[in-house]
Amino acid sequence: MIAHAIFFYVFSIIAIISAIMVTVSKNTVHSVFFLILDFISISCLFIMIGAEFLGMIMLIVYVGAVAVLFLFVVMMLNVAQQTNQWLLSEDSSGHIPVGLIISALIFFELIIVIGGWKYKPDLFISNKSDMLSDVSNTHSLGQILYTDYIHVFQLSGMILLIAMIGAIVLTFRKREGVKIQSYVKQISRERSDGVEVLEVPSNKGVKIDD
Repeated sequence: MIAHAIFFYVFSIIAIISAIMVTVSKNTVHSVFFLILDFISISCLFIMIGAEFLGMIMLIVYVGAVAVLFLFVVMMLNVAQQTNQWLLSEDSSGHIPVGLIISALIFFELIIVIGGWKYKPDLFISNKSDMLSDVSNTHSLGQILYTDYIHVFQLSGMILLIAMIGAIVLTFRKREGVKIQSYVKQISRERSDGVEVLEVPSNKGVKIDD
């Protein structure tokens, strides 16, 4: 029991520190690596509290797919250079109040959730937990997710689809100083386009231009 509590606090501290480093780190690639560490710590916490399915899904989906996708997008889009241009531009000042308002709303939502859980512990206890006590954790999660919360589940899928389309649009937009690869030209290229055969007279050598 003591070892369980020690590991719980260790993974919790690692998750909190890595989450802070995601926002504090100036290098975007390092931020993605800290995000992966955060996901791994949270998955370990899920496994420790008995939610093995959520822990494995966190490792497979978020660490194996989403975080790696973030890493490739950050490396392809050159976010560091674009961030410096955004900070130096005149239009960047208009986005700061919007970001502060959204941050304040999220902060108040967290206060409401934590306060409701502390002063009314039975607030999040559902009556269906007794009905599903004889089935496994994965079965009960799927039964609730695909019945009562099917609309929220589909909405989250649509949000991920929009994010994927936005990443594709950002990747294929025209930027200065970046060469775009043309697969048609590469496939249709012949030997005569890349190699030039010269007839050199014998015993005269080749003149090399300086």
